[in-house]
Amino acid sequence: MRILQILGALGMFLYGMKLMTEGIQKTAGNKMKTVLDFMTINRFTAVLTGFLVTAAIQSSSATTVMVVSLVNAGLFNLTQAIGVILGANIGTTLTGWIIAIVGFQFDIAAIALPSMALATPMLFISKWGKQNIGEILLGFGLLFLGLSLMKNSVPNINSHPEALEFLRGYTNLGFATFVIFVLVGTVVTMVVQASSAAMAVTLTMAYYGWIEFPAAACLVLGENIGTTITAYLASLNTNVTARRAARAHTLFNVMGVIWVAVFFRPFLSLIEWVIPGEAADLSLLPARLALFHTLFNLFNTALFIPFIRPFSRLVVFLVKPGKNEETTRYRLVYTAAGPRQAPEINILKAETEIKKTAELLEEMFPATVKAVLGSSGETRETAAAIDAREEHLALMYEEISQFLVHCSRENISTRNLEKLNLLIRICNETASIGECCKKLAACALVKADKKIDFDKLGAEEIKTYADMVKKFLAFNREHLGVRMAASQLMEAEAMENAIDKSRDILRKASQKRLKTGRAHVKTEILFIDILRHIEHVGDHSFEISRALYNMNSEPQASVPLPVQL
Repeated sequence: MRILQILGALGMFLYGMKLMTEGIQKTAGNKMKTVLDFMTINRFTAVLTGFLVTAAIQSSSATTVMVVSLVNAGLFNLTQAIGVILGANIGTTLTGWIIAIVGFQFDIAAIALPSMALATPMLFISKWGKQNIGEILLGFGLLFLGLSLMKNSVPNINSHPEALEFLRGYTNLGFATFVIFVLVGTVVTMVVQASSAAMAVTLTMAYYGWIEFPAAACLVLGENIGTTITAYLASLNTNVTARRAARAHTLFNVMGVIWVAVFFRPFLSLIEWVIPGEAADLSLLPARLALFHTLFNLFNTALFIPFIRPFSRLVVFLVKPGKNEETTRYRLVYTAAGPRQAPEINILKAETEIKKTAELLEEMFPATVKAVLGSSGETRETAAAIDAREEHLALMYEEISQFLVHCSRENISTRNLEKLNLLIRICNETASIGECCKKLAACALVKADKKIDFDKLGAEEIKTYADMVKKFLAFNREHLGVRMAASQLMEAEAMENAIDKSRDILRKASQKRLKTGRAHVKTEILFIDILRHIEHVGDHSFEISRALYNMNSEPQASVPLPVQL
């Protein structure tokens, strides 16, 4: 029963951390792009960002998994990722200080229960719109209540001296003690996948005299290695750069533990000098361990930050890309959100992939028009290439749509769910544009097979009309992921109207040529078909503009748009 009580208290601690993390991520999610812009300035801002984010959500694992996802999505490079990881290791030390200063000085329930009381109305009164803050407060309360229960469940060593005797057998083995306790800390953190929780357990054991300061410090070092397993798991099935970011986290922490092993005794003496007191005074242990954890990560970061670029080159050398990595089937792997990953990261990742499809279309559409206007030999070769691109685009659409549907099943805010629906709509319209390009390529083949040739004027009319639509595709691609103002939506509407007006003029000109007998019927039928497919590209482009406006505008200013999952 005692073991079950400890595990139950640990479970409450972890669940409280999960709730608090999700609440913070949802509250700060809309500012994610601002954070990303800040962290990409230089290595120092990257370190500062990693520190601030981890200090806020209290999970270096969550931060590093976010980093792996962002690198995998192509939002920033390996050097910037390493900077964020360095900062994340410093930010996670806040947990130890909270527990050392607050957790063992007075009744934690005095903080936990009022926090939960404040959270209750926020969670249940929906019209307040404060559910995210309610989750933060409830998670905060459960976290500290779990810590309080864990503290009360651990038996006092004075009543159980046999436990001390058992542990003492492993505390006087010299360097073997260091290795054993580092390994134990690593394994425990790998199992619970939360260095903050492992740190809480270590502090509690030290406070009650189960382990001495040197052994507890070794556990803390092991926890720094163990916390890297989450990012490692998240990097499976990702691109090579994301895998390198995860391995950099592991390598950084392992190399830090190695140099501390060399200077372990002087390092402990430094801690005891900063926080003086008798070794038998167990009340000092939590603060000493928190300081040990903080100084270890500060010194480690200070040693590595001048060498981020050489370190990143070392990681690139150690982690090679797979043999067929560049030519494998397109895949967009979904990573569940929660305490390990912000839902907003997945939204940013999806936006990045959709932008890739927009760039592909921006290349594909002019190539299709060129096939329509080119010679027979060029047409067949280009049409085959366009078919291959359209198949790849359809595969991207399928993968991104599945990814977005997975995201929509997460516990996310209403506003983010609206964004996901609109991204699915954009995906649908993008796929439709790809189909239009395929139909245009079919028209080009018909032109080649039937040996139809447009006169100079007809070819120029098609080219001019297609250029208007090409400009629309570029307009949408530039506004993916950025705020679209009402004036820009009006600009998109003006482009759509201009495309429709030009279509009417060109159709009338075609009908006039038929009436006067100046053109062949087959030629004009094909001409009208080509106009129709180009016009449809413009129609789908306008729907994308409307979705972008709704996605990046305030809810009250959005234009109603029916969306289906």
